[in-house]
Amino acid sequence: MTMKVVDARNILCPLPVIRTQDAVNTLQRGDSLRVLCTDPGATVDIPTWCRINGHRVVDTQEREGQITITIEVGDSD
Repeated sequence: MTMKVVDARNILCPLPVIRTQDAVNTLQRGDSLRVLCTDPGATVDIPTWCRINGHRVVDTQEREGQITITIEVGDSD
């Protein structure tokens, strides 16, 4: 299994979701993606994108203005 990290800090919607999508497209089912971001909207936008596209948010953490969202890649159809 692969763990990839995407740095989407200091950019605003929709770019964190676009960077997440681009990274997921390079991964296989069961791989993990950690997204680092600072846009508070990402805490809603990325989980919504995951739900629509068959991926699972494993963990979301917020600390000192940085949001870390960990995703497990599912089946993208």
